[in-house]
Amino acid sequence: MKITTQLRRIIQYIIILALVIPLWGMAEGPIHAAPSTNAQAAALIDVESGRILFSARGDEELPIASLTKIMTAIVAIEHGTLSDRVKVSKRAYGKEGSSIYLHLGEEMSLENLLYGLMLRSGNDAATAIAEHVGGSEEGFVLLMNKKAEMLGLEHSQFQNPHGLDANGHYSSANDLAKLTAYAMHNPVFKEIVRTPSRTAPNPNDPWDYKWDNKNKMLRLYEGADGVKTGYTKIARRCLVSSATRNDQQLVAVTINDGDDWNDHRKLLDYGFEQYPQQTLIKAGQAVQNGLKAGITFSYPLSAEEAKMVEFRLKEQVSSSRLFGYRGKILIRLGDQEIGVVPVYDARGIVGDG
Repeated sequence: MKITTQLRRIIQYIIILALVIPLWGMAEGPIHAAPSTNAQAAALIDVESGRILFSARGDEELPIASLTKIMTAIVAIEHGTLSDRVKVSKRAYGKEGSSIYLHLGEEMSLENLLYGLMLRSGNDAATAIAEHVGGSEEGFVLLMNKKAEMLGLEHSQFQNPHGLDANGHYSSANDLAKLTAYAMHNPVFKEIVRTPSRTAPNPNDPWDYKWDNKNKMLRLYEGADGVKTGYTKIARRCLVSSATRNDQQLVAVTINDGDDWNDHRKLLDYGFEQYPQQTLIKAGQAVQNGLKAGITFSYPLSAEEAKMVEFRLKEQVSSSRLFGYRGKILIRLGDQEIGVVPVYDARGIVGDG
């Protein structure tokens, strides 16, 4: 019996499903309602995949107070040199609001200033960092807005590096979630925001600077590992927090929330319980005779969504199959493509066919 090309592809597709489905199939469980919060806007994101798991008025453009400093920190890390000595200008020394009490003309490493920025929310540190890295505060703000554009943050615009209220200075819960997920992939940023306390040399007094992290989530929530508090009279209480459990990291965002510590606990619990990281395909897994998956692919999924995932094998059309590459598996959830896994000949490198 001669097997047509179309029939052969149908058979391959069935084999893929039969082999892959056991990896992600999970017991059905109750579907919990999304958590309610006291926030004007809120969002929850899975850091690895960038998938937003929960959003309430997530694209609303709002003042964000010192959550601004998340952008300040990642831009400074990417454009600056941590060992640089930064001199405190008159503009930085006189900056109002929260402060790490730098002296006029004092010099401090950029690295230590970043700790003062993120642990104690120093507006003086933010200004000093901006002037050093950007050449001026205005030049640094330009870098901030370019970064926002690069990350596709369509509901964000920055006017300063510290977050004091200003016309045209805003972001959204969804944008802050995306920004923080991006920043959490940077090891320097990740280490700074998870630090409970930091000391730094103090040239003006016989004792060192000592900065305790204002983020109470580090003490209140199991697995918490960042990231930033914020408050102004207009923005009110703002918070971005992150936590890691079972190798899954989530970031929660609330803007204008009078009960943020409790709301973040609810948001993070909801994410870990309802959208656990699911391993859909493992590297080296056989997907049909002579073929294997090239990478491990995981994705946060609810119990109901796990039953809806679709896999489709797309073989390479070209006769040239260098390095054993044979095509890819497209992974879809509804009408959205959530992943691509390359497929290789299990025998290894193969030359032109």
